[in-house]
Parts: sequence; structure tokens; C-alpha cells
Amino acid sequence: MFENDKIRLRALEPEDLDRLYAWENNPLLWDVGNTRNPYSRFILKQYIIQSDKDIYDNKQLRLMMVSTETGETVGTVDLFDLDIHHSRVALGLFVDKAFQGKGYARASLHVVEDYVFNFLKINQLYCHISETNTASRLLFEKEGYETNGILKNWIRTMDGYENIILFQLFRDTYRTRSNP
Repeated sequence: MFENDKIRLRALEPEDLDRLYAWENNPLLWDVGNTRNPYSRFILKQYIIQSDKDIYDNKQLRLMMVSTETGETVGTVDLFDLDIHHSRVALGLFVDKAFQGKGYARASLHVVEDYVFNFLKINQLYCHISETNTASRLLFEKEGYETNGILKNWIRTMDGYENIILFQLFRDTYRTRSNP
């Protein structure tokens, strides 16, 4: 369920601490992740320990992207803001700069869509993407996500404010796309 020919998604492990510490404390990534301050190793250790809880309890789930070819951890998938009543969950993808452009985001997207729509039976997967994040925008557009709004001046950046585009994929659209 959590794997295809390119990528395997797995739960957080204690061995991920140094990698998460580097990613979470990189100020160049803070605008994307809505972070404003660094995380301590202690806080990240606690986060890893508490990640054993069910997505229904935590309302979120972080999975590590692992290349099936090399075994390297290349990024993360975040499902968050799970809303059971409205049957939707937000999605975040992160691929380390060293591994970008190799298809890991697309492969991870396919695996997580299968999990969300076929296992969790959620109706809607959505994400917010910065207008200037061309690579992510193209990925979601190519994968059939609908563009359903622009949130003006939604995030503050070092250079001012930036718009966010709302992308959505619905379970019915996913089924049609997956079973032509």
C-alpha cells in the first residue's frame, strides 16, 4: 500500500532525527512550512515518539519518502488538518533539494492518493501551493488537481507577501483517473 516502483513511504524512525533536524531548521524552507523558529532535538525526538498514534487521533501523519532504488530518504509526505466530518485532509510534499527533479514527488503523490482515497475513504485531498512554486504547481496540474482559488497575500516572505493557490483532488476524480 505504501510503495510503488520508485518510492516507499514509511513511518518516522528515531534514525530520522538528524535529517528532520536539518530540514526543519533550514530557514530557507520556513516560508513553505509556515515555521518561524527552529526546533530543538528534544522537541523533534518527542514528535517522533508521538508519531505512533493513529491519523484519526493526531489529525496528521508524516511519512518519510525512501527511494526504492537507493534506499535513501529523499523527503517527506505530510497529511494534516484531517477533518472526518467534511471528509478532507491537507497534503504537503517535501523533496530534499539533492533529490528534486527525479520523480519522487509524483511517485509519492500516487502512493498517498491511494492511501487517502482507497484506504481512509476520504472524499478530498487538498494543498496550498505558493504562486511562485512553479514545479509544484505543474506537478499538481499534470496530476489532475483542480485549481479552486487564490488566497491573496496569504504568506509573508522575506520579500513581502505571496499568493497561495488552492489545489483539490476529489475521490470521484481520482477513481476516474485511476480506472480509465
